[in-house]
Amino acid sequence: MEAKRRELEALMKDMGGVLVAFSGGVDSSVLLAAAHKALGDFAVAATGTSASVPAHDLESARTISSRLGARWITLESGELDDQHFRSNPHNRCYFCKKSIFTRLLELASEEGLPFVIEGSNTDDLTEIRPGMAALRELGIRSPFLEVGIGKEMIRRMAEHYGLPNWDKPSSACLASRIPYGELITPERLQRIDQVEAALRGMGFRQLRVRDHGTLARVEIPPEDMGNLLERGLREAVVAACKNAGYTYVTLDLQGYRTGAMHEAVTENKLTIQDIQA
Repeated sequence: MEAKRRELEALMKDMGGVLVAFSGGVDSSVLLAAAHKALGDFAVAATGTSASVPAHDLESARTISSRLGARWITLESGELDDQHFRSNPHNRCYFCKKSIFTRLLELASEEGLPFVIEGSNTDDLTEIRPGMAALRELGIRSPFLEVGIGKEMIRRMAEHYGLPNWDKPSSACLASRIPYGELITPERLQRIDQVEAALRGMGFRQLRVRDHGTLARVEIPPEDMGNLLERGLREAVVAACKNAGYTYVTLDLQGYRTGAMHEAVTENKLTIQDIQA
């Protein structure tokens, strides 16, 4: 890990200046920590804001950038202005990444920073990531991929840098909670964020609230399902969902899992290559 960390910091130093696409998650936090150590004020963090971004992720970005002493800039990411994104096709993430990273490139140019970097790692290569095509098209650099670093090592590096979010559960754009082909609206995104924030307040760390119109499908790890019932939280979860505007509330018995919305894609015989094309 130490050898890879030094290689990562050396790569940053060679870049001369970077704008870090900063979500506030563990991956981008380690990327910012390494960049700031190597480049000081020539490493700037930038976070796109929109209804697609969970409020707690934005607060995490604010906290971590301040802790590291890095300059932090927010900008409107603009993906909801794109009808292709709003229509929610299987390659929705391509249009989102194209929108935000185009704006980040413009910001980097204004700041006199030669590169925009982001936190994809080697574990991401086995997942459905349509947005990576947009990154390649725009010339965005992915230092973890260049050095050959995966998720487990990133978490170890986060501990080394003293980051409080080293064990933070993975997060994702709120649009990922809406089934493909269904319109993405600010209202749907806001109610998802509202319910997920309520569940985190009840002590659930890893969760997703999938939006199926009038129905909220709650995903939590199987080991937490008993706690929900034993601690008398069922009624509170139902109330949180209904207060946000849902009529029906279900608990997904398969439990929390990333990429749950891709299951319908698999049933339709689409491959990862089809989605990422």
